[in-house]
Amino acid sequence: PSPRVPTIDLRPWLSGDPQARGAIARTVDEALQTAGFLLVTGHGVDPALRARIRAAARAFFTLPTAVKQAYEAKVGGRGWLGPGAEANGYSEGTETPPDLKESLTCATHEPFDDPDINAEWYAPNVWPSEVPELQPLCEEYLTRMAELENHLLALLGEALGLEPDFFTRHMGHPTYGFNINWYPGRDVIGQPEPGQFRIGPHSDFGTVTILDRQAGKGGLQVYTDEGGWEDAPYDPDALTINIGDLMARWTGDRWRSGRHRVLPPPADAPAEELMSLVYFGECTPGTRVESVPAPVGRVAYEPVDSHVYLRQKLDSITVG
Repeated sequence: PSPRVPTIDLRPWLSGDPQARGAIARTVDEALQTAGFLLVTGHGVDPALRARIRAAARAFFTLPTAVKQAYEAKVGGRGWLGPGAEANGYSEGTETPPDLKESLTCATHEPFDDPDINAEWYAPNVWPSEVPELQPLCEEYLTRMAELENHLLALLGEALGLEPDFFTRHMGHPTYGFNINWYPGRDVIGQPEPGQFRIGPHSDFGTVTILDRQAGKGGLQVYTDEGGWEDAPYDPDALTINIGDLMARWTGDRWRSGRHRVLPPPADAPAEELMSLVYFGECTPGTRVESVPAPVGRVAYEPVDSHVYLRQKLDSITVG
């Protein structure tokens, strides 16, 4: 793995002595100041579960378009995002062609008490009846993701030298999001337009993103000031973690929200298709996000409501 994106074994963090935990916290703090990315092993998420989700999702994505259209959603909603729905480069102000992917998206399955929050952030998840095994698999995976996110956020609190519940106390009822992204090959979608990516350059919007990815020529790249665009390191056992804009803002820009892109499908491997399972960590709606003061934070941003901020970001990447 690249020195800019270290691999962290979570086992000594979860069970280790204070010295081991301190060393891990320092490594994390350093990595998030440069690339905003980590690889995490020892997370306990069963690889067989991940493989079963991919198989079920692929059965959905390879259905005829007319069947998938019954589940169509808009960006930030729940259901199927077809080709052309999203252009992540827009979030940086770059006019790019739409991203070369399809997604199946879901989010929290627990409604909120406040009717206004419910109206904006809750809707029943949409599960395709053609692939009935997808729902129980994804619900199990999302339970694992919520547990893992809490461990990671406790680690991030300590990496900043703050109390371990500095972030986790805002996770009582998060909205979170989950995308299964399918990146078909050129044999399915043809020739990409100039400047067209599987996912255009962007940073994520929320707190932490937990990614289960596959290796490929048209895969994930990470941007740093020192190295420019580089292929992200890959380890089939590891999950890829990056922080989003809200977390960077929360830390007063001590940490970078990891800028990344997914390359277009390669010309010399026309049948390459990849699938990513992407969990977007968010917090409880109405969380007031205030930059950590100096000397830990570098920039004091105006406090924001977490979900007013997220909605603006989601609207920015919607095509049309």
